[in-house]
Amino acid sequence: MITSRKNYVSKMVSELKPSGIRKFFDLAAGMEGVISLGVGEPDFVTPWHVREEAIRSLENGYTAYTPNAGLLELRQEISYYMADRFDVRYDAEQEVIVTVGASSAIDIAMRTILDPGDEVIVVEPCFVSYVPMVELAGGKAVTVQALQENDFKILPEQLEAVTTAKTKAIMLCSPNNPTGTMLNKTELENIAAYVKKHDLLLIADEIYAELAYDETYTSMAAIEGMRDRTILVSGFSKGFAMTGWRLGFVCAPADLTEAMLKIFQYQLMCASTMSQYAAIEALRNGRPEVDEMVKSYRRRRNFIVQSFNDIGLTCHNPGGAFYAFPSIQSTGLTSQQFAEQLLEKEKVAVVPGDVFGESGEGHIRCSYASSLEQLQEAMKRIERFIQTLEK
Repeated sequence: MITSRKNYVSKMVSELKPSGIRKFFDLAAGMEGVISLGVGEPDFVTPWHVREEAIRSLENGYTAYTPNAGLLELRQEISYYMADRFDVRYDAEQEVIVTVGASSAIDIAMRTILDPGDEVIVVEPCFVSYVPMVELAGGKAVTVQALQENDFKILPEQLEAVTTAKTKAIMLCSPNNPTGTMLNKTELENIAAYVKKHDLLLIADEIYAELAYDETYTSMAAIEGMRDRTILVSGFSKGFAMTGWRLGFVCAPADLTEAMLKIFQYQLMCASTMSQYAAIEALRNGRPEVDEMVKSYRRRRNFIVQSFNDIGLTCHNPGGAFYAFPSIQSTGLTSQQFAEQLLEKEKVAVVPGDVFGESGEGHIRCSYASSLEQLQEAMKRIERFIQTLEK
């Protein structure tokens, strides 16, 4: 019997921090009566006609591997979709890869472009996996903070300040998770000028592109001169309410997709066949449901932002996604303390802002992808919690 052995876990993985989001999901899961504003997931069920297409694919026996890059029929639909919705044109056969969620697309993008020591500028607050994925690919993540006083919008001069000879790419998400901030065309053009000046790549996480409320969404790849400098990542989870289907895609110039596909072949072979058939149906006939979901999210956003401001927690108006990012600095609590005490005392689960980077400290992320009734009850509980802190 083996009584002891050496530690076989790599140093990099040993030092990797666990997801700060999961901690509060796990705590909330063990409590009754919790209202969760923590999950970044639509509360809508995938439309029936999309589910039905997956069932039909099973009934027809379509259970084998697809091509590594995905069904050509789906890649063609993605190409049509990107051209129609965002005015960006990609060759379906050479410039589109269907991936296992958007996270898989970001992972193969990082591993494709990075050599040891290459730097990637990561704009924070940001999704928790960006920095680890840079590091796991052998690169160095250089974080730059989008500030509250600028509505969490990054400025080109901030990027200039951290650019070095080793800088290879920028990781940017708009609409942003966790802040909901969406960059407009002029702001994207300013960043594009910086990218072109320094001959960089931009990895654009556009998974929330469908969820834009006040302005028409502009893709970074649609900005003049940026199509060939952009690795565009998106998918079906958020806008199409298909999180569990685990289906994303990446669009990029052919030399980059050819290289990414080599990694994907060894990594995951291909995305789920049934999910791919469902996605074809979603792109062809899912627009009415997407539009209705966006209308509902807009109403919820308006309610929760107003409610936070009314109870004294300053909250900027997010232009997209389904997150509010109110400031809790007036309470005197850290983000972690606020989230822990709110969960313990009022059974409302939120995510501490600091898990999304240093600039997230003093804030909490609240998903409004819940029914209006649940949001109303959650805000009553949060207001009650705030009142107890003032006594």
